[in-house]
Amino acid sequence: MSSQERIRSNGRPAQPAKGERLADWADGRLGVYALAKSQMRKVFPDHPSFMLGEVCLYSFIILILTGTWLTLFFEPSMMEVEYEGSYEPLKGVLMSRAFESTVEISMDVRGGLLIRQIHHWAALVFVAGMVVHMMRVFFTGAFRKPREINWLFGWTLLMLALITGLTGYSLPDDLLSGTGLRFAQGAILSIPVVGTYLAMFLFGGEFPGGDIISRLYPIHILLLPGIMLGLVVAHLILVFYHKHTQFAGPGRSEKKVVGAPFFPIYVAKAGGFFFLVFGVLAFMGAVATINPVWLFGPYRPDLVTTGAQPDWYLGFSEGLIRVMPGWEINAFGHTLVLGVFIPFMLFPVYMTLIAVYPFIEAWVTGDKREHHVADRPRNVPTRTGLGVAWLTGYAVLLIGGGNDIVATKLHLSINAITWFVRIGFFVLPVLAFWITRRICLGLQHRDRDKVLHGRESGIIKRLPHGEFVEIHEPLPQGQRFTLTSHEQRLPLDPGPETDGNGVRRPVPRGERMRVRLSKAMYGPGTQVAKPTVEEYREVTSGHGDGHGSGH
Repeated sequence: MSSQERIRSNGRPAQPAKGERLADWADGRLGVYALAKSQMRKVFPDHPSFMLGEVCLYSFIILILTGTWLTLFFEPSMMEVEYEGSYEPLKGVLMSRAFESTVEISMDVRGGLLIRQIHHWAALVFVAGMVVHMMRVFFTGAFRKPREINWLFGWTLLMLALITGLTGYSLPDDLLSGTGLRFAQGAILSIPVVGTYLAMFLFGGEFPGGDIISRLYPIHILLLPGIMLGLVVAHLILVFYHKHTQFAGPGRSEKKVVGAPFFPIYVAKAGGFFFLVFGVLAFMGAVATINPVWLFGPYRPDLVTTGAQPDWYLGFSEGLIRVMPGWEINAFGHTLVLGVFIPFMLFPVYMTLIAVYPFIEAWVTGDKREHHVADRPRNVPTRTGLGVAWLTGYAVLLIGGGNDIVATKLHLSINAITWFVRIGFFVLPVLAFWITRRICLGLQHRDRDKVLHGRESGIIKRLPHGEFVEIHEPLPQGQRFTLTSHEQRLPLDPGPETDGNGVRRPVPRGERMRVRLSKAMYGPGTQVAKPTVEEYREVTSGHGDGHGSGH
């Protein structure tokens, strides 16, 4: 019964409250009541790893809030001024207005340093959260149909976050960020033919030019955040539509979700977690100094900050360039600096492979079904090994990006570290892949043994013929289901080599590649067969090896 039909005790129609009238007005025009009724009770699976995506979202919100506040005081100008502020060591020093306003925010604006540091820490946590979140999605196969588009949204957000971090990192025009811009300019100059023109256009002349800060500013505060905000909204809409993947367990399937309703449980938990993330970032901003630009001083082309390092998420790109030999090619009056150009091109190739992996795996498997149950990483050893190999390569390059710091702190030869990174970049990811796959297979063997023989109880029993055995307790049925519910793929069958007439059957090159990749991912030695019902009955009936749950 609507609010207009309610009757007072005296028989007169009751006058609805203002809130009810507003709700009725909105529902009549937008249909919000029907939408809320159908969607607010939508069930979402629950798992601690889902909080990684929420950390990214909340860090992004905090970035927007703190960044908006900082725009009220920052001046993106490279006009040269003489510092006359309250920080004595810089008095009388010539600097850009951008650097001066950054120092003023840190020293003279009440709460300015706290907001600056919260903003910077939130940026680092935002990127870190996205990397870890994407690794969780990768290792559990949550990128499979129907979530491939959302994987691309997340990947694009990560790439934009890297660029946004670089532009924001460069705005203060201090000696550290200026060194980073010099590095970026050198990479741009290495592009054949058009590199010089691109650098002149971006910097407004010879480095450092007079326009770079004013050009980076709108890109950092408007263009990139606007695109990212749109992608975040699209990403959340798809997450809401598809829901999170859920891990295997009793009652869960590709068509049945076990979890909590979006409202009020999920909303309440999300709201509380936002304030927890905000509190942690505020604490970090209050107690942990980051990017103290007043110690670096303003940028000068003839100086370099001691131990200059980019933020961690760009360290691997610098590592590529630092360890690359200084090769050059001179042809037709042009010099091609391979020592910079090759690493500069490897970065997008490296990241593009991550973006297209879901489509490569779908092509190899030929799987067109929807997947809403997540994989356990141990059950897909090849994919898990590839992920660990990527992380290993990233860690090796990160060491290369800070080879001078590593050499100083550990008292090692910087030449030895450089050669370690050069060799390790090719050797260690392969080694990590092999070790990871062996570990996954070992865990699969353990799961198989637990299903067949149960859990070790610690109770030792002596058999009549003198043998001592440990009594195993059978696993609960729900746990057995969890350990055996995953699907084990078979490699693609290439078919007969010859046709019915004995003539060799032509196989397209792409199909041959697909078969080879399928064998590499799902062929012999890549997975341990799940225990069958017959094997389980044989062991538990007492006709097995004598170590079953009843012995």
